[in-house]
Amino acid sequence: MVVLKDDERLDYLLAENMRIIQSPSVFSFSLDAVLLARFSYLPLKRGKVVDLCSGNGIIPLLLSARTKVEITGVEIQERLLDMAERSIQYNEVEDQVTMKLGDVKEINKLLHHSHFDVVTCNPPYFETVPTSMQNLNEHYTIARHEVLCTLEDTIQAASYLLKQGGKASFVHRPGRLMDILSLMRKHRLEPKRMRLVYPREGKEANTLLIEGIKDGKPDLKILPPLFVYNEKNEYSQEVYEMLYGKE
Repeated sequence: MVVLKDDERLDYLLAENMRIIQSPSVFSFSLDAVLLARFSYLPLKRGKVVDLCSGNGIIPLLLSARTKVEITGVEIQERLLDMAERSIQYNEVEDQVTMKLGDVKEINKLLHHSHFDVVTCNPPYFETVPTSMQNLNEHYTIARHEVLCTLEDTIQAASYLLKQGGKASFVHRPGRLMDILSLMRKHRLEPKRMRLVYPREGKEANTLLIEGIKDGKPDLKILPPLFVYNEKNEYSQEVYEMLYGKE
């Protein structure tokens, strides 16, 4: 049983056989979250995972279907945190997944240094723009723009949390690639795996998936491209299975 508030609804996560609370009043998860959850390395039985900028808890929920290890989500917006906690309870994974209310910039007040094996993050994509250009909905603005935390804040927090040899995965926009690479190295996260996601063949990439290892040795592997849609304008087989599971 789940209690829905105001304009909330329960959406299906079909591949994981789970459900998640969403609302049109706040930023709903996108395909980017699914891509990151699938891209990220996960220990199966031992270890600890943190998801930064968790929103309504989509990535911790998706990750919980792939591993038995402890997962912690960090979110600064109280309403989204409340939605995430109720979704976690509804899916009966509260023994595995917990949420913390807090600021990524003050991660040292929330979680232990060098304590985690994996960090995932779907950060705000857009650098802060004039108020007149930001979305009038505060929840959308915080999710999309670097008003409460910057790209560097998230990368620095990931490095702080990770054990030596731990892995951090991010989803972002290809246009920020050079920023991402330079900031990862600045904060001791050596880029090791990268994959570009394209709407379809013949189009420019619009999503970037990247993983770094804390204090790793230089050796960046570029994975094969991922196309979201095929020539029939249907989900590609790989994306379809991420969303709906294997038939």
